[in-house]
Amino acid sequence: MSSRVARILDLLEQHYGKLKPRPPSGAYAMVIYANCGYPANDATCAKGFQALKKKIGIQPDEILAASDQELTGILRLGGIFPELRARRLKEIAARVNNKYSGDLATALQKPVPEARKVLKQFPTIGDPGAEKILLFTKAAPVAAVPSNCVHVPLRLGIGTAFKTYAKDYRSTQEALAAELPETCEARLRAYLLLQHHGQELCKRSRPKCDECPVTIECRYYQSTR
Repeated sequence: MSSRVARILDLLEQHYGKLKPRPPSGAYAMVIYANCGYPANDATCAKGFQALKKKIGIQPDEILAASDQELTGILRLGGIFPELRARRLKEIAARVNNKYSGDLATALQKPVPEARKVLKQFPTIGDPGAEKILLFTKAAPVAAVPSNCVHVPLRLGIGTAFKTYAKDYRSTQEALAAELPETCEARLRAYLLLQHHGQELCKRSRPKCDECPVTIECRYYQSTR
């Protein structure tokens, strides 16, 4: 018999189709991407990242060779605080070059707690961001949860809602880990489907429950109808 999480994911995949991760790939590129936009989301980060890649390049030496003024001008495309984000990119590039000899991927070939600690040394990367990178790069089969869509599994009854984001995140992560196979493929599939559902229908405010394919499994829907 399939688990409840498996049934939910199957219904979501029937509705949205098979999903693939969006670029960029690679741990270093993902750290750079996360710092290219503010407020940080796919729209702002993608604009800043693509402009940076086109006009300067994203490799550590390319970023370090650019002037602060040049970086700031480019990062304005990714939203507010471009000066701060320009400084952060220089910090990231210098750390990767000086501490990891330009190879962040090798530094992540460690047990998850150590690899997570390496990533959290970079600006804006907390536990959710670090675990996403470990999962997406297949460095470890972490049961990562989309940082801006934690409400989605909680509404579905996957995990328990608390009064703090950190507790909500961990509760959801533990519930997913208990039911998902311990493989990068299975956990990446879950991440992408839950994230996409949060972006398309299960929005934080005004969820489109009438269009939702998983109301039969949704605790939130059942409690509000």
